[in-house]
Amino acid sequence: MIRVELHAHTADDPEDHIPYTAEALVVAAAAAGYGALAITLHDAAFDPTPLAAVAREHGIRLLHGIERTIGGAHVLFINVPAAATLAVRTLEDIAPLKAAHPQGLVIAPHPFYPIGSALGRRRLDAHASLWDAIEVNALHMRALDWNRRAIAWAAAHGRPLVGNGDVHRLTQLGRTWSDVDVELSPALSDAEAAAAICAAIRAGRARVGGAPLSLWRAATIFAQMTLGGVLGRLRRRSERL
Repeated sequence: MIRVELHAHTADDPEDHIPYTAEALVVAAAAAGYGALAITLHDAAFDPTPLAAVAREHGIRLLHGIERTIGGAHVLFINVPAAATLAVRTLEDIAPLKAAHPQGLVIAPHPFYPIGSALGRRRLDAHASLWDAIEVNALHMRALDWNRRAIAWAAAHGRPLVGNGDVHRLTQLGRTWSDVDVELSPALSDAEAAAAICAAIRAGRARVGGAPLSLWRAATIFAQMTLGGVLGRLRRRSERL
């Protein structure tokens, strides 16, 4: 069994202002009990190769990942070559990508959250065959949980769930996660480990862990993420001047 985070951002993200480096994320994830991690920048490839030594030192397997915006909606690609994901322009383009790269995962993140980047039921239904897994997002409370609709959709369509932090602040680690039932020999390369983790998730061998947030914690994280988005937009505007 290995604890996995498949939705995390770092200071390399071109869209949001994130106040920590990729190396800091790896170290914090290891301290929180994770064994595998995907850094999923917004519409930008992240090369985990320079982090390989730090990751090995802390017992973290690194998976290639990206959070693409396609037709205004976010889609997570895990263990798929960056060039292939960046070539996707429409949701219809995902089917041939999946056929060409069957070792990867296509995840629907925060699909029912009241945000413009959520896929929503219409796009989930129209492209139901695309989704290898449905995200249970960490930003939820007991009394207000948009994950419930995602869980119901996954059950109705026979799709596995993955718990993700959608990490924009290190304090979000360990709030919601996936425990994946897979044995990874130290002899496996990171590429082989990534393929094994993705295969286990597709087969439904992942269990979502975590707990709802308090109102104060949820409000704090939401405010931090909103501020990060504003600062990111200001940074992009200044770079264009």
